[in-house]
Amino acid sequence: MNGPRPARLRSAAVPAIAVGGLAIVAALSVRIGDLPTSVGDILRVLSGGGDETQRYVLLALRLPRVLIGAFAGAAFGVSGALTQSIARNPLASPDVLGVTPGAAAGAVGVIVGAGEYGGVAGPASTVGLPLAALAGGLLTAAAIYLLAWRRGVDGYRLVLVGIGVQAFMMNLTYWLLTVGDVADAGRAMVWITGSLDGRGWTDAVPVAVALCVLLPLAVIGGSALGVLQFDEDTARNLGVRIQLCRAALFLVAVALAAAATSAVGPVSFVALATPQIALRLAGVARPPLIGSAVLGALLVTSSDLFARVAFGGVEVPAGVITAVLGAPYLMFLITRQRRKAHV
Repeated sequence: MNGPRPARLRSAAVPAIAVGGLAIVAALSVRIGDLPTSVGDILRVLSGGGDETQRYVLLALRLPRVLIGAFAGAAFGVSGALTQSIARNPLASPDVLGVTPGAAAGAVGVIVGAGEYGGVAGPASTVGLPLAALAGGLLTAAAIYLLAWRRGVDGYRLVLVGIGVQAFMMNLTYWLLTVGDVADAGRAMVWITGSLDGRGWTDAVPVAVALCVLLPLAVIGGSALGVLQFDEDTARNLGVRIQLCRAALFLVAVALAAAATSAVGPVSFVALATPQIALRLAGVARPPLIGSAVLGALLVTSSDLFARVAFGGVEVPAGVITAVLGAPYLMFLITRQRRKAHV
């Protein structure tokens, strides 16, 4: 019996199974490392016991790293689901459109400026990084939206403009690296690859706040996503101001991507791949927001775990793993879009 109920059950099963996978990956990430810990050790530390070394390793290093990866992955996933629904294009994601590179350029400016000019340091640097990423993402998104506007925003034109803006923002980031101090440029280079290494509780705050505020707005606005699939006249007849809804949801997507970028750097392809994977697993018409969030969290945390343990004593940034996985997927999407265009 193929009806609405089996479809709803399938849609609910995807995030539920992904949450189970996320719990397993989180448990492994907390246990595995240079100082292996048992389940008993973890429970003792969480209940206030354990020795000083165990408390430091678990509470200051591993637990915040797992939570930041999950928060950032969820933010990337929801941001990608929103942009793909708005543009009606599976290639539309914050990293492809240039929003994430714009946020990265703003953050790199703070990292380089803190060492080169001494203007941003200490606690101000911690606050300045997410603010600069948010400002960079918002300014880039505004430029993309204005350049793509022709009595409205067409999804295909939005992607083309975004690709051009992405190239500009990436070159701006590289220029900032060349004019900065060598040590700060090296630190920024690791960050723009997308890394969770050395992340602490203070790094988790901006993306956690962004999720608490923006995820409910995205879910509430999700009812309008179905209408965005129609043309302007149909949406108007349904009582929806399509351009206003599109701009508001795009703003939510940009803020989520910028917050995630400020926490872990521009981790590649998470926002591109997870909404499409969630869509196919759930068997729905457009990328599901909650499914994309949970799968994004699972992808980032599992990539970080693999990057930590798969290469012996050498730790690579999680963004390298997601890029290796995501690049072939991007080629698959491009090929699939070209075939559909020729049908």
